[in-house]
Amino acid sequence: MADALLTINAGSSSIKFALFARASNGDAIPAQPELVGQYDGIGAAQGAHLKAKDALGRTLDDTDLDLAGAHPHRVALDHLVNWLHDHEAGWRIVGVGHRVVHGAQDYSHPIRLDDATVERLKTFIPLAPLHQPHNLAGIEALRAALPGVPQVACFDTAFHRSQPPLAQLFALPRRITAQGVRRYGFHGLSYEYIADVLPQHLGARADGRVIVAHLGNGASMCAMAGRKSQATTMGFTAVEGLMMGTRTGALDPGVLLYLMDYDGMDVKALTNLLYKESGLLGVSGLSQDMRELLAAGTPEAREAVDLFCYRVVREIGSLAAAIGGLDALVFTGGIGEHAAPVRAAVCRELGWLGVELDETANAADAQRVSRPDSRVDVLVLPTNEEWMIARHTAELL
Repeated sequence: MADALLTINAGSSSIKFALFARASNGDAIPAQPELVGQYDGIGAAQGAHLKAKDALGRTLDDTDLDLAGAHPHRVALDHLVNWLHDHEAGWRIVGVGHRVVHGAQDYSHPIRLDDATVERLKTFIPLAPLHQPHNLAGIEALRAALPGVPQVACFDTAFHRSQPPLAQLFALPRRITAQGVRRYGFHGLSYEYIADVLPQHLGARADGRVIVAHLGNGASMCAMAGRKSQATTMGFTAVEGLMMGTRTGALDPGVLLYLMDYDGMDVKALTNLLYKESGLLGVSGLSQDMRELLAAGTPEAREAVDLFCYRVVREIGSLAAAIGGLDALVFTGGIGEHAAPVRAAVCRELGWLGVELDETANAADAQRVSRPDSRVDVLVLPTNEEWMIARHTAELL
């Protein structure tokens, strides 16, 4: 029986998981998982759904499930442990790595979990009320289902703790800053992976001035120097910065005051507006899916795409100012990797920074989409957050 590491990304209604082989001699964790899967619809009235594939992309399971119970995440993870036992009897899970959205100012590196650290993570729930409780539910469920197996927390905020102190501050009274209200940034595991592989693609230029655009249903960007975060578009929450699938991105706070005063919107209604009704979906009135919007051709869909690209360009200008220029631009995430028209629209507006796009390479989703004479290298690189979690877990075992 071979050793394996399980990675867990528990969201509000879904759980993503992957199983990575771990060599007994301490060799590096392979980037390709042995299997990968996802539970969707957890807690939904119509029931949940499990889909899993092996390393060759063959479907292992594609099943509707009844995961009824007072604690649906725990039921789903109990089901996952049993499912792994039934389908992959040749693997022995020796460690579990969890994606945890918020590590506050306490954690700038992954940590091994125990009772005390789990209790500490619970105190961060007010900082990420839509994400942290579900991350903790995954941790508690796996600790119960796999007693004695080491568990590791990997934080989405940790990568950004290298930012200068000024980059982490809001212009608020110090008493509020002291409560933990500051810019944290997210998507850190994705940025950490890109930073790790950049030398393979850029050589010595990898340590220069690099902006990474993680564009997907959740979207943000990070400015790096020396492959360390110097500035990022998300702040106290994952709703700031870029326009996203259903999130507003940066918004004048006066708009919220107006809606409270004149529309009578309360916290619940505003939260729903900011996180679920806005972004590409709100502007287009059609969909949050960039693929559907690019194909639709309606004026509203075009305006949603144009606004998304405009916001990306604006933020690139801001981030380039923060790091004193630009040597490389990297696109990653679902939109970044697969939406060639979005990359083209963004790069066309960045000629002043030295970006020269190779239209043919871009249309083919090539790894390098900049022209040979471009002063700025433009790359398209897939991210691999699960592998980062597995690697950190192996290092802490």
